[in-house]
Amino acid sequence: MGEKKADAEARTKGHRAKDGDRRVGRRALLIGGAAAAVGSVVLARDELGRLWWRLPSVQKPRKEGEVDFTGAQWVAASSANWRMADRPDDYGIDRVIIHVTQGSFASAVKVFQDPGHGAAAHYIVGQDGRVTQMIRELDVAYHAGNREYNERSVGIEHEGFVDRPEDLTDAMYEASARLTARICGRYDIPVDREHIIGHVEVPGTDHTDPGPHWDWDRYIPLVRQALATQEQTQAAGTGASAS
Repeated sequence: MGEKKADAEARTKGHRAKDGDRRVGRRALLIGGAAAAVGSVVLARDELGRLWWRLPSVQKPRKEGEVDFTGAQWVAASSANWRMADRPDDYGIDRVIIHVTQGSFASAVKVFQDPGHGAAAHYIVGQDGRVTQMIRELDVAYHAGNREYNERSVGIEHEGFVDRPEDLTDAMYEASARLTARICGRYDIPVDREHIIGHVEVPGTDHTDPGPHWDWDRYIPLVRQALATQEQTQAAGTGASAS
């Protein structure tokens, strides 16, 4: 979000049109032709295995209420605000994009559930540190206003306003850092400013969030610390299991 709601809704309708579901007919035909040309049945089987669930009347299985981040609460976004995918198999994930909601936690949840809004992020982090997941990480959320960046990123909204530094609480920074660390660990994303970026840094965007008060010099070390803690915990668990 990161802008006033009225402006965001007008812009994101355009984003939605640009970021609509890809039709599979032409791609499937091209894949089939290429496979026939080179005699590669393996290639065709692999590619069609990724595409079968995009065909009409077919949906990839989902477990209702399942989350990707332990401790997150699941609240589903409108299906108009994201598209089904099979990431990272079909689109590699190499970015985390940081947003600020320009509103309350409740208002962000509400607009992401609105099919007319045309945009939503995977997660919302509250000022009290609570985390709500609204779109699965394997799916493409319409959050960045750029199709390529939507396909390659996970979007995290943060409750507050860009011109109010007091909204960026300790609990929010710490919870968000743990979340981003888990995402970076899962997809082997480097913890740096090239791969963890603000919405303002997405090419072609006119958003300004997370704004001048977002403390990157604080946030990136928090993410690194959280990732190190997670890796140590996993290593200790593996060692205990082996013994």
